[in-house]
Amino acid sequence: MKKVASLVFGIIAVAAGVAAMDSIFVVDETQQAVVTQFGRPVGEPRVEPGLNVKLPFIQRVSFFDKRFLEWDGDANQVPTRDKKFIFVDSYARWEITDPLQFFIRLRDERGAQSRISDIVDGETRNAVAENDLIELIRTSNRTPEQTEEFLEDLDQLDDIAIGRDAIERLILERANERTSDLGIRILDFRFKRINYVDEVRRSINERMISERNQIADLFRSEGQGEARRIEGQKDLELASIQSQAFRESEEIRGRADAEATSIYANAYNRSRQARELYAFLKSLETLEASLDSSSTIVLSTDSELFRYLASPQ
Repeated sequence: MKKVASLVFGIIAVAAGVAAMDSIFVVDETQQAVVTQFGRPVGEPRVEPGLNVKLPFIQRVSFFDKRFLEWDGDANQVPTRDKKFIFVDSYARWEITDPLQFFIRLRDERGAQSRISDIVDGETRNAVAENDLIELIRTSNRTPEQTEEFLEDLDQLDDIAIGRDAIERLILERANERTSDLGIRILDFRFKRINYVDEVRRSINERMISERNQIADLFRSEGQGEARRIEGQKDLELASIQSQAFRESEEIRGRADAEATSIYANAYNRSRQARELYAFLKSLETLEASLDSSSTIVLSTDSELFRYLASPQ
């Protein structure tokens, strides 16, 4: 009898321990919880960290993150107001503000992500379709810094009325209006990437290449014109230098010839021996200029050249 009582007591103690363990749950700093009974919420949500109790076995606890959560959308093809087809990739940050309402409407984070995708993607499409592409790209009006005068027309920027930041804020406000009864709040929304569709991107790239080639041709033509100007200036200066050098060389040669003639005249008039030496040297110069190794010359005895060659003095 005592053994049966001890066994019953042990079973009761184990059951009580299991029940006590199942009735206690811990909510940490990053969590908030909702207690449900047969699938229905019971009591207020538990948002403060610490130990909490519930009815064992018949009540369950659903935990939800208290931190900021991330939503990363898929790139969607959207037309702008000016009929430009673009891919828009966006992301957002959100948080659970009312865990009880969140549990009733969305159940879990997977359901919340799906619902946020529907809302944010829809508002993004609406906002993109209401604005031109330039409004989605730029945030403010600005005057580009002008570095080259001939690129002035290419660097002109159209003015914008709204801008990218204002469109992102508009999408955020509209999305929060639609999520107000879901127990969540979208904290931030941003465009992660905006790009043309493949067909349009190819045509844009071809146009950009054409514009860059046009600028390159303009650089080349200006460079060639400057090269021609420099070459013409060089030829003009070279001709001037050569003309001046030729004039100076002729003047020097004329002065040298005059001086040589003067020296020859003075030497010729100085004495008979000098005159004869001068005549002898001139004869040798004549012979040197008119004869070579294969030449044959016939001289008479009356020839002055023969006289100089025949004379021992």
